[in-house]
Formats: sequence, C-alpha cells, structure tokens
Amino acid sequence: MGTTIQISFALFFANLYTKDKVLVWLEVTMKKHIYVVGAVIVKNGKVLCAQRNADTSLPLLWEFPGGKIEPGETPENALQREIKEELTCEIAVGKQVDYTVYEYDFGIVHLTTFLCRLIKGTPIITEHEMIKWLKSEELTRLDWAPADIPAVEKLMRGLIKQNQYNL
Repeated sequence: MGTTIQISFALFFANLYTKDKVLVWLEVTMKKHIYVVGAVIVKNGKVLCAQRNADTSLPLLWEFPGGKIEPGETPENALQREIKEELTCEIAVGKQVDYTVYEYDFGIVHLTTFLCRLIKGTPIITEHEMIKWLKSEELTRLDWAPADIPAVEKLMRGLIKQNQYNL
C-alpha cells in the first residue's frame, strides 16, 4: 500500500471563538484516498495470505496480496500487475469478493478484493515477510490488516466458494 502523506493544516483565525479568554483553534485534517486491490488466491481449497514487512505501514499484519491502482488501470489489471511484481507469478482474476473503505491514520483506504487463481508460476515473496496457504476456517489464526477483515469474514462464513466464480 505504500507510504502516504497526511495533509494537515490549521486555520489561523485567532478570534474565531473565545470563551473565558481561552482560544479554540480549528484544525482541519484532509486524508488522502488510496485505492487498492487484493487477491484472494485460492488453490486446493486454501487461501494465500501474505504478511506485511516490519518496515512498512501496518507492520507484520496479514493481508491479501495486491497494491495500489495506478492512473489508467482497471482494478483487475492493477491486481495482475501487483501480483506479478510482488509474488512473481500470474493470476486469473474472477469476481469481486468485497469492497471496503477503512480510515487509517495515514489515509482512507478503498480496498477491492477479487477471487483469483494461479495460472502461471508459484508465489515467491519479494516484498512480504512471509506467505501462508490456509483453509478458510484457519484464517482467524492471523492478525489481519483492518481493511482486509470484511473479506476474511466472508471467507470464514463460507460465502465464497471457488465454484461460484468463473475461474
């Protein structure tokens, strides 16, 4: 997801509001909107889970691998590019699993997850701390990034079945 810049500024109207000689300052915070995609890669009944590096935002939390959507990209194309960059393999992107908006301290993340399958290669980590293949009922063993939790919950409830999607 990368590093984002939070833009904060204060409006300096000293006499905006005075009560008992205490100034009340108005601070407006504008957070950047970050549009990202995540791959729910299913193989042999297990889901690929990726742990973020210790030196990134959301250190060591687990996520569905993926990344930012670049200008001019479709979410599906962005996901294929990101998986090729991060895991050195290729995927087929199926139907959307979930769309989540989550406000972190560094920005507002808009995460769209898609059900995917491997079509070429085996995942090799280049950016993550580690990866694991888990059954859906095992997903709660991991400490997930908050934006990924709604998709995890759908998987846990069995709402996503590989044969539901055109993969």
